[in-house]
Amino acid sequence: MTNLGDLEIFAKVVSTGSMSLAGRALGFSPAVVSKRIRRLEDRLGTRLLQRTTRQISLTEAGQGFYNRVLGILAGLEEAEFYISGRSAQMHGTLKISAPTSFGRMHIAPHLKDFMEAHPELAINLVLTDEFSDIVGGGFDLAIRIAELTDSSLVARRLAPVRRLLCASPGYLAAHGEPKQHRCLPAHNNDTWRLNGPDGALSLRPEGMLITNSSEVIREAMIAGLGIALRSTWDIGEELKAGRLVQVLPAYEGSHNVALSAVYPSRQFLPAKVRLFIDYLAELYGPVPYWER
Repeated sequence: MTNLGDLEIFAKVVSTGSMSLAGRALGFSPAVVSKRIRRLEDRLGTRLLQRTTRQISLTEAGQGFYNRVLGILAGLEEAEFYISGRSAQMHGTLKISAPTSFGRMHIAPHLKDFMEAHPELAINLVLTDEFSDIVGGGFDLAIRIAELTDSSLVARRLAPVRRLLCASPGYLAAHGEPKQHRCLPAHNNDTWRLNGPDGALSLRPEGMLITNSSEVIREAMIAGLGIALRSTWDIGEELKAGRLVQVLPAYEGSHNVALSAVYPSRQFLPAKVRLFIDYLAELYGPVPYWER
């Protein structure tokens, strides 16, 4: 039977992407980590990791094995919590990936209540507008605002997302109602997928402002530089205050886009991940607070 410690070392190597970092985290030298990985591969009769001088990556067999090892380790954690009676007291670190603006506006302000309820649990919140490699990056879960496609990951819908075409009153006063206008896509090759009176349609607007920052587009729209397609969680307060105005109200962003929690597919979900997802689902709900 495979040594459980070897499985923990293997999982740590994958999550850190480094023998030396894994050894440092577990208190072993890189040589010991390498020896234990080779022992595991010899026992299984297959190569799990591709090693180069610069990086470590999973083989196809290693990826499938890693997904199952995560389930084993998560199940062991659940069993330990059950036996010790500490199910309500999470410990360790919860590593989360989230979009930059959403994380700053709608996750960070609510961490205090969650962390006070679970004082032994540390949070590592990584904000990025790129889709993180959940497994390779060692993330427990990712918050995504997208139209999710089929994958090996599990997704739980947390809230609907409404996206509206908006502009500042000053821009509309200067340019009139939209016919041919300046558009502000979040990236210059962004496709706007809309729902309108005649069904779904897609547009690829070309903007005069090129940036990889969604927050720059938001500020440019408020300043009167053009029209943008924005989520109500992002510009709800500006709409209520009149600093932004919805244009072409018959058209909204695709209703297939949603706010979701995404995590690796495995049979046993760690309690800390489930608790945080449940917390967000209750916080946002089918009618999130930014829509009220």
